[in-house]
Amino acid sequence: MNITVFTIFPEMFAGPLNASILRRAQDQGLLGVEIVNFRDHAVSKHRNVDDEPFGGGAGMLLKPEPIFAAFEAIAGPKEDYKGKVILMSPQGVPFTQEIAAGLAAQQDLAIICGHYEGFDERIRRLADVELSIGDYVLTGGELPAMVVIDSVSRLIPGVLGEEESHRSDSFSEGLLEHPHYTRPREFRGMTTPDVLISGNHEEIRRWRRKESLRRTWLRRRALLETAKLTPEDRQLLDEIYGEEEGDEPRFSR
Repeated sequence: MNITVFTIFPEMFAGPLNASILRRAQDQGLLGVEIVNFRDHAVSKHRNVDDEPFGGGAGMLLKPEPIFAAFEAIAGPKEDYKGKVILMSPQGVPFTQEIAAGLAAQQDLAIICGHYEGFDERIRRLADVELSIGDYVLTGGELPAMVVIDSVSRLIPGVLGEEESHRSDSFSEGLLEHPHYTRPREFRGMTTPDVLISGNHEEIRRWRRKESLRRTWLRRRALLETAKLTPEDRQLLDEIYGEEEGDEPRFSR
């Protein structure tokens, strides 16, 4: 996968892109990331990329010319670009694991990072999709872009090494992930559940699924409304409901 990021703060990407899994993915040729400073494509004498909004108001807006010029210089005309163009924006659709999986299937991605008070509305014409990582405001789109790059990159085949690694992640199946334990078996009075060291793979599988459902029920109950639940899941939820609420079954009826 090739990812091109358009930003006026390229130095912000140095740390995340040069460490851990993202660094290894690049070294292995599974991921290519190009950071483009669209200030280099500004046409004014002082290379301004922002200006005051028409009609007045606080703050400065990113101008369309540098961003369009940068995109066309790197990727060519928008209509000829085969990948997806993402605009990071607090007005975008919420970024989810499902969206990450869809983007991971692309060969090319371009990410535009906004900054300042906002951007000229015409910049939206470049984007195929606007993404938001949450209902809060940051100083720019750089940090959200890093989140998208990290989330999408780990879904590229070969990046994690073990292909099953991401399939049990939280949200991959619409549920939160089950608890994990490693050595030592007992630590400061806290013990590992006996089932995990029983050697009974079926019981371990059932325990993990049940605890995944339990954690989702207790922490993010709304996820259960859209999760694809099997008859076994509904039976497990009945057990959880009885254990947590002390009430009669309600899911398998």
